[in-house]
Amino acid sequence: MSTFVIRAAIAALLTSVAAAGASETSSHGSGHGAGHGDNHANYGMPGKTSAASRTITITMQDNFFQPEDLEIAHGETIRFVIKNEGDLVHEFNIGTAETHEEHAPMMQMMVDHGVMEADKINHDVAKSMQASMGHGMHDEPNSVLLEPGQSGEIVWTFPDGGEIEIACNVPGHYDGGMVIEAAFKGTH
Repeated sequence: MSTFVIRAAIAALLTSVAAAGASETSSHGSGHGAGHGDNHANYGMPGKTSAASRTITITMQDNFFQPEDLEIAHGETIRFVIKNEGDLVHEFNIGTAETHEEHAPMMQMMVDHGVMEADKINHDVAKSMQASMGHGMHDEPNSVLLEPGQSGEIVWTFPDGGEIEIACNVPGHYDGGMVIEAAFKGTH
C-alpha cells in the first residue's frame, strides 16, 4: 500500500469513530472538536430525527461516495446513514470548501501523531492528543470518522442556500475527489 493511501486512511480514522445511536439528535463517535468551528450557520446545524424529511444512505468506498451528488431542499432536515464499505478509514463531513480547507491541517496532525492508521483509529492516542492539544477525539455533529465496516448517523438541518460540500478530509482523499456536491433544489 502506498504512503499516500496510508496517510489518507490514517487521517480519516482520526476524525471520528461513529457509533450508530438512537438519540434524538445526531449519533456519532468520539471526536476532536477542533477544525470544524462552532458556527455552522453557513452550512446548517444539527437536526432532530423527528424533523427529518427523509433518510439518505451514504456508502463510502476507497475513495468515493455513493451517491456522488445530492439535491437538498432549502431548510431541509436529512437523516444520513453512513457506511464505510472501503478498506480505509473515511470521514463524512458536512461543510463548505472553506471549512474543509481549515480542517485539513488538523486531520494531518492526527495522522502525524499516530491517531489514524490506514484502516484503524488508535483511540488511546486520540484521547492523549485530546488531553494535551485540545483535539484528537473527533466529536462534532457535522462529521463522522469511520473505520472499515463501521456505520454512523448524522441528522442535519441545512440552511436556506449556500455552497455545501460533503467531504472526506483524510489526507489525500479530498484532493483525490472524495466530495459530494450538494445542490439546493428549487428557487428561494
